Formats: sequence, C-alpha cells, structure tokens
Amino acid sequence: MSQTTDFASNLKLLCSYHKSIAEVCRRLELNRAQFNRYLSGQHKPGANTMLRICNFFGIEEFEALLPHNQFKLLVQVKPREQQPQAAPLPELSHMQRLQAAGTRELERYLGFYFEYYLSMAHPGKLLRTLVCFEKQAQQIYYQRMERMIEFPHKKVYHCRYLGMAHFLVDRIFMLDYESLTGHEISQTILFPTFKNRISQLKGLKIGVSGSGERMPICARVVYEYLGRSINMRKAFSLCGLYDIDSPQIDASIRQAVRNEVAEGEWHFRARY
Repeated sequence: MSQTTDFASNLKLLCSYHKSIAEVCRRLELNRAQFNRYLSGQHKPGANTMLRICNFFGIEEFEALLPHNQFKLLVQVKPREQQPQAAPLPELSHMQRLQAAGTRELERYLGFYFEYYLSMAHPGKLLRTLVCFEKQAQQIYYQRMERMIEFPHKKVYHCRYLGMAHFLVDRIFMLDYESLTGHEISQTILFPTFKNRISQLKGLKIGVSGSGERMPICARVVYEYLGRSINMRKAFSLCGLYDIDSPQIDASIRQAVRNEVAEGEWHFRARY
C-alpha cells in the first residue's frame, strides 16, 4: 500500500473523531472538493497544507504517513486533547424564558400583514411594506419586505429585514436587521386589540433613515392583517411609497400613522 493510500485511510480515521467532514474543512479553512481528493487517495497535500492538517489533528507528519494498521494503534493510545466546553451565553437563559412565555400567544398572529408608516428616508411619504410572521423551531420569526420605485428613472429598490418577535405583557416586541446591506437595525412594539378577529395592530417603530442620516427616528406604525395565505406577487406589487393623502390607503390608516403630538402630551405615543 502506498503512502498516499495510507494517508487517506489515516485521514478518514482522524475525521471520524469529529462531528463531520464539513466541520473539519471549515475549521481548517480548506476547500471541501480538494479535501475529498485527499480522503480518496487521489492527491497528497502539499507541504504547507500537510503541516496545517497535522497541527489540527495533533500529530506529526511522519505519523500521518504510517501504514494504516500501525497508525490505528498509535491513535488508540495517543491522548487526545479535550475540546473545551463553551460557556453558556449569559443572555441565553433570558431569551429562552422570553421564548417560552410568548410563543403560544404569538401563534394567533402568524400570517401576512401590510405595514404602514411615514417613510424615514422619504419625508412626507407613506410607506407600505409586506410582513410575514412564521413559526420555526418553537420561535416566531418574521421578515419585512420593502419595494420602492425611485422617480423619474423608475428604478426599483428592494430591502429585506429579518427578525424575531416576542410576546410580553400584552405587547409584541420585534427586532430586525436589513439583511441585504446590513446597514440598519429597527425595533417595533405593537399592542394587540384583543378582538376575536385580527384586523389591525398599532404601535411605534424606531430606526434610522436609509438616506445616511445618523439621527434615530421614531414613527407611528400600523399593521393590517391580510391572512395566513395570500397572493405574494399581487401583495408585493402594492408595496411602495404613497402620498400621505392617497385615496389608495384607507383613511383610518392614514390618520393613525400621522406623527403629530397633541397639546399636553409629554411623550410620543402610539394611537389606538
């Protein structure tokens, strides 16, 4: 048996002590296709790659090239370094409690919504986006999808926000980030009406303008329930910027998202 064949058998044995070959490749920062050639005995690693592999598995190069039967005995008696157990993240227990407390209450709100608020990047315009809440692995996730047309060139821009939602003390807390550019994080707090039929959720959104302004912005927001199953293409085509007085938007929604502060109000508050 050649040294290349022995090395391939020895490498397979070493990999068997790890969760997967993919994990080994990731930690070694080696291309999976090239690593497979080493495992099949088609190729032997170059000097630099061989050094990285041996250092990773804690063996010497001459040991990696030993006849497989001899190498197998060596591995059985060679002490293996214990992998340190990662300490649990301090916030993990808090998040698990939030998840356990609110997932069941949020399940009735799963589905699609139109989101309305006065655009942070286009002052004076009302923005309609599409939001979807879904349950995965006992957690409620959501995504917000924006579609904007820039005139006069009619160039279309899309944004996709990914986030998690929690239900706590009769409110829905949402935190998401813009997944295409990674330039912004936004937070939304909604309060349900507790009617049997879900129609609208209202609250506040805090975020930043996509135009590059550094100042945080707060805006009133309305979620209009569409259902568990919708025509995605049709719904997304209705997203975009509208005039604040556009008849295409229901009058109650236009009124609810106006960012006015009444006389005597000390805080910027959501509206019923």
